[in-house]
Amino acid sequence: MFHQADLFDHVERTPPTIASAGVALPDLVERVSRVSKRPRYVLLILNLIAKAAGENGSLGPYVRSQADLVPVRDWLCQALAPLANRDCRRTAMIAAIRSELIAQADAFEGASDLAQRQDEEIEARILRSGRTNVSRAVSDLVRAGLLRRHYQGYRVDHPNRGAQREAVYTIPLDVRLALASRYR
Repeated sequence: MFHQADLFDHVERTPPTIASAGVALPDLVERVSRVSKRPRYVLLILNLIAKAAGENGSLGPYVRSQADLVPVRDWLCQALAPLANRDCRRTAMIAAIRSELIAQADAFEGASDLAQRQDEEIEARILRSGRTNVSRAVSDLVRAGLLRRHYQGYRVDHPNRGAQREAVYTIPLDVRLALASRYR
């Protein structure tokens, strides 16, 4: 069988650049706007992942946050949580949690116990909804071809989640270059 790869051995291979790959920041925005209902949020997540990713463009499965290692989705949720502080749905959720727990006030020993339980429940629900939002945004980035996702954890790397695996996000080189370049 004839193999043609050796015909081009003399050609110097250069790493892809933004010009050769044809990817620039406006291209990223356009690709995200085609697949996402919330393109600003998705681009913000892409930027956070790009800034925190290692030299290989990967982030996860765990990220150092203050003193602990937290799953990458939780880290993104914590980073983006302040965005929703004034959101009417967030304030309605907090009010509903407080009223639910006040209705059960006799189950708590004191006001400080009740306040602590309210804070814990609010934080748990914010984290749960935030993880869902991040997962949807990452799915949009994967559909746009701007991010690759796989799961890593117990036993082996695997393309599917579950079995104590956590997400790992990888940004392709051309996308990292587009995000790092200065657009004029």
